[in-house]
Formats: sequence, C-alpha cells, structure tokens
Amino acid sequence: MPAWSSSWQLPDQIADVLPSEARHIEELRRLLLDSARVYGYELVMPPLLEHLESLLTGTGEALGLQTFKLVDQLSGRTLGLRADTTPQVARIDAHLLNRDGVTRLCYCGPVLHTRADRPHATREPLQFGAEIYGHAGLEADLEVQCLAIECLRAAGLGPLQLDMADVRIVSAVLADAAISRAMVGRIHAALAAKDAPELAQLLHQQPAVPARAAQALQAVQLPDALVTSRVPTTVLWGEGDHALLPCLLDGLDRWVPDLRLTRVPQASHWIVHEQPERVVEEIRRNLSAG
Repeated sequence: MPAWSSSWQLPDQIADVLPSEARHIEELRRLLLDSARVYGYELVMPPLLEHLESLLTGTGEALGLQTFKLVDQLSGRTLGLRADTTPQVARIDAHLLNRDGVTRLCYCGPVLHTRADRPHATREPLQFGAEIYGHAGLEADLEVQCLAIECLRAAGLGPLQLDMADVRIVSAVLADAAISRAMVGRIHAALAAKDAPELAQLLHQQPAVPARAAQALQAVQLPDALVTSRVPTTVLWGEGDHALLPCLLDGLDRWVPDLRLTRVPQASHWIVHEQPERVVEEIRRNLSAG
C-alpha cells in the first residue's frame, strides 16, 4: 500500500455513510421527527460546538470524559464538541425561549464521543430525543414514554421492554441520610454505571445511610439482556493468578454463551508478559476458528 494512501484513512470507529445506508438513516430520522411533531414537539438544531463550560453545565463527570475539547483560535477559550444534545436543548429552553407554560422540543443530529459506548459502535452516533419542560407531573413522563414507544414501533423494532429510572427515587431514598453532596454524587455515579460492588462499598462506608435505604438502593435488578454478552469471547486464565481467583469463572458461561475458556498452568495475573507466545497462539487459533 503506498504511504500516501494512509492520509485517506478515517479515525478508529468513525465511518463514511454510503448512499443506500444514508437514505435509510434519513428516512428513519424523518419518521422519528414526524412522530414527535404529531405530539406537538418543535424541532431545534443546537450547534455542534460550544464553550465547554456551557456544554457541560449541570452534567456529570462521565460526559466530560466523553467530550472532545479544543481551543478557539479567536477567543482562546476552551470549546467542546457535543457528546450529548440534551444539555444544549435545556439551555435553549431556559435562556433563549424562556416561555411560560409547557414547552416541547425535539432534536436529531450527530454527537461525537471520545470513546465508543460499546464494542463495534461508532464514535459519531446520531442522537434523537424529545424533551418536555414546564410540567413536573407524571403526565409529562407518561407522554414521553408513549412517544418513545410509538417511535420504536414506527421504526419496526420489537418486542419492546421499557426500563424506567428517575433521579428523584434516589433523592427520596437518601433524604433522611446525613451525607455530603459529594457522596450523593458518587452514589449516583455508581448507580448510573451499574457498578454494584462500588455501590455496596460506598454504602458500607456511610453509617448515616439507614439500613432500609441501603437495601433499597442495592435492590436494583438488571434484565438479563443488559448483562449478557453475545459477542464471541476468548478468556485466557492463568491458574497461578492470585489477584483474580478461579471462582470468578463460576457461572460465566451463563452471561457469555459463546465463551472459549483456556486455563494456562504456570501463568499468573501477568500472563501476557510471562507467556506472550502462548497468548498470540491462542488469539490466532480463536480468530481462525471464527
């Protein structure tokens, strides 16, 4: 391959969209926006680029890590390429429209992530959303859920399973606990990441959290589909690993149905450094096996 041809290569997990797929994406985008318009949602188009402090106002640390950052050559200020359109739409509602009563806004456009959110995914997904402002009642929640279900059905997806979460649930559970705002933020982050061990450790460190509240927070049960990997997976396990005990393999095949497990004797946690030839051999064997 000529050396100059590398200049035409795109970054990892960034791709061109060719005509047939582009047509399908545009038809789907139009279908979703038309469904939202029937419900009274107005289309807005926030900019792809904003001042970083504006872009991340009211968001968590995770969104900051997902945001590409650069310096504006005109002002010298730090800019960000949006990783989520939702905060931008909230800014439009609060500072540009500032209407009395209920406001319904929708959007559909590209966002950019520093890292893909799952294997084989793009770092430039197309994000569709609908936001309702000015009404805190359950009617607004129900309307958005109905719209979401209608959009998914219109796109031909199914069967559907609706998982609901509300930040007010956690706030209510922790209302009587004398803990810092920083700790509340860490608990929210553990819940958002579905990190049960981290959540358990945080609650164990906080005797001020009532036992019933701790039990309620840890009672979150995830659907099997969210914790099951359908990707062919190869595991090389050093039998002399003292950091990760063999019991961690128990039941792994339930959550990883296409599992290829190879136990390597006389190998520890650092198997890649101890037996690099064996690791390369196993990887090649499993790739050739498909």
